[in-house]
Amino acid sequence: MASRSDRSRTKTPPVGDRISSVLQESRSFTPATSFSARAHVSSAKALAALRRQADADPVAFWQERARELVWFRDWKRALVWKHPHAQWFVGGTTNASMNCLDRHLGGWRRTKAALIWEGEPGDVRTLTYQQLHAEVCKAANALLHLGVKAGDVVAIYMGMVPEAVIAMLACARIGATHNVIFGGFSSEAVRERINDSKAVVLITQDGAYRRGQTVELKTAADEAVRRCPTIRHQLVLRRTQQPVKMKRGRDHWWHELVDGASSINEPAQLPSEHPLFILYTSGSTGKPKGILHTTGGYLTQVAYTCKMVFDLRDDDVYFCTADVGWITGHSYIVYGPLLNGATVMIYEGTPNHPQPDRFWDIIERHAVSIFYTAPTAIRSFMKWGEAWPAKHDLSSLRLLGTVGEPINPEAWMWYHEVIGRGRCPIVDTWWQTETGAIMISPLPGASTTRPGTATVPLPGIQADVVRKDGTSCAANEGGLLVVKHPWPSMLRTIYGNDERYRAAYWSEFPKRRGHPGWYFTGDGARRDEHGNIWIIGRVDDVVNVSGHRLGTAEIESALVSHARVAEAAVVARPDEVKGNALVAFVTLKASATPTPALAEELRAHVAREIGPIAKPDEIRFTEMLPKTRSGKIMRRLLREIVTSGVATGDVTTLEDAGVLERLRAGEEE
Repeated sequence: MASRSDRSRTKTPPVGDRISSVLQESRSFTPATSFSARAHVSSAKALAALRRQADADPVAFWQERARELVWFRDWKRALVWKHPHAQWFVGGTTNASMNCLDRHLGGWRRTKAALIWEGEPGDVRTLTYQQLHAEVCKAANALLHLGVKAGDVVAIYMGMVPEAVIAMLACARIGATHNVIFGGFSSEAVRERINDSKAVVLITQDGAYRRGQTVELKTAADEAVRRCPTIRHQLVLRRTQQPVKMKRGRDHWWHELVDGASSINEPAQLPSEHPLFILYTSGSTGKPKGILHTTGGYLTQVAYTCKMVFDLRDDDVYFCTADVGWITGHSYIVYGPLLNGATVMIYEGTPNHPQPDRFWDIIERHAVSIFYTAPTAIRSFMKWGEAWPAKHDLSSLRLLGTVGEPINPEAWMWYHEVIGRGRCPIVDTWWQTETGAIMISPLPGASTTRPGTATVPLPGIQADVVRKDGTSCAANEGGLLVVKHPWPSMLRTIYGNDERYRAAYWSEFPKRRGHPGWYFTGDGARRDEHGNIWIIGRVDDVVNVSGHRLGTAEIESALVSHARVAEAAVVARPDEVKGNALVAFVTLKASATPTPALAEELRAHVAREIGPIAKPDEIRFTEMLPKTRSGKIMRRLLREIVTSGVATGDVTTLEDAGVLERLRAGEEE
């Protein structure tokens, strides 16, 4: 990739109550000719033509993509839209497990590696498509033996093991709706998600490996199930060999029930709108929401986006570092790659065990060609230093991706130069648990990329940045990110709470006379003069300082652009004069030492980068920020700490509860 310009930043003045976008990035990168020549979409011209086709008739566009799947029966209506509820490919019947597995068995892919798995202790397993199909059929038959039927909900509380993928596909095969719960959650978080979804079976394991220790999953599961009246059975995988209690009649060992089952199971023929899974949001802003996704539309969009965004080829080894307990794991570890017949690398543990080069070691040994990770992980890699990736041959990589919070330009550049060695395109993807699939992203063979922006909506997605009155924002004017037309992988509702669904996503721009009603993403954004969309951050994280409405993500980006800073989170506390004062929590790189002089240097750095109005009033150095187990910074907890000194909200999704105590102790000092 070639850079076309130097970096510069400009300041945009605030207008009324609109969000001020104060950070711009002008460096740009065009795809290498050698990459474009082999890409699925090989030029800007071809991408523009695809976008014109989609804009002219988005429903017809998605029908064409849907026909790349296998259907038992064709649909009668491609889209039934009764605001705010969509149904896609109505009348059609299909099966997610069949599309991920069975359709690959008729040719050479049956002996191709579907999953390459590495455990944290170093054990490795490979499952071909034929072998994975057999294991999924066994697990499906085991669930049927336990009385699970189509429409039942099955909870899955496991670590990153192949059996987690097998369990998901087994549920999909028989028409059970899976509710995957991240394997690091507490028993209380598990209980809440099981009871809300009314799951009848819980699939778990004795324990999981994490940072060289064992996480006692079965113990937590037992504590949760004690207060879950709908659970009839637990299916338990033996992984760590630690002793666990098994309740007669309720608990069953995986190796006894699944391994002995038949490897023949015909996939259920399910309606396109059959519920495929419920996935609960992290709860960083309150009670978790059960996001409901259905089958045909979801499969259509994840298959299409996985192929196009990652430019998937048959010889790729694809490594996504997410957990299957998150939407990224659902869409871009399990369903998207397997629908496309890809080889998926899965790793059980953490990136810094036994040393901070574990990911780079995996990439080298398994010849990974596509690497998809989060900005928070990239900033951790930066903190650990360049020496760790420099020890490894990363020449197998041809494409890098990022997902999660908006990536700041300096982290993007580090990723490009240190991991991609300046030759790998980066696909910065924006999407949500609610959207189900990628919505805004470059296509690596066709798009000009800029550090920090996911560029433009994919063909078939109609997104815009608008003012509160619904009019489109001018170039570089901050506004609200909306989606104006239904898309196939959109959430159908919040499970058991349709009123909350309407209020959370459709009340900002409701349907009324003369207005069709739009989906509000909850994000502030701006569109630059090239049409690229820059995510400013959650509207909840926009703060008022002296009459200016500032997105904290841009201030954080300015802080991380300093040579000594690895990561930052900015929140506001009440101020009698300014309305709000900015407090920045800053994590330094390993080589830096926190001092009052450095704090002043960082404040001055922000003022130079984006203007005095954005200069933090206070810098607090911390070794670690409070994050969910998916890597998102829990700014809500930081706001509570700076305003009241205590964090009283939901902390069930917090990765390390000790972080809050250390932050409070630092404040007292």
